[in-house]
Amino acid sequence: MARHASSPSPPSQSRHVPLHHPLRFPAAALLLIAGIAHIPITPEHLEEAPYIGILFIALTVVCFALALMLLRHDTPLVWTAVVAVTVAAVLTYLVSRMTALPQIADDVGNWTDPLGLVSIASEFLAATLAAAALASRQAQKSATGTNRYSRAANR
Repeated sequence: MARHASSPSPPSQSRHVPLHHPLRFPAAALLLIAGIAHIPITPEHLEEAPYIGILFIALTVVCFALALMLLRHDTPLVWTAVVAVTVAAVLTYLVSRMTALPQIADDVGNWTDPLGLVSIASEFLAATLAAAALASRQAQKSATGTNRYSRAANR
């Protein structure tokens, strides 16, 4: 039986349908800020603690890629990746300020570093916007009854 154009996508396909959420613009900007904030401190960390420098490079690249993906194709999967990456970055920052990580023990207690504050604020806000976009999608699905596939499976 052919599906009608107005039929909602099955759950497996809905993860790949862009939301076109208005929060994608500020979230993308925050991801760019988070990535840019790590660039000036990457060289010193490559010298002092190479694994941290490499993680900074990876985070910067991922933040830039996610920002681009949000602007071009903001699927629930992309929004979920934004939450995962930014929450992981915030948690890693918190751990590095509370626990002496190998080769960067001098960061313990350094809560006022300007670039650290910029990065943690932008990452936290990006995670918050991503969570809000996902929550509004879920609320919209519930209000329009588009999760009828899951209800049909429970019968």
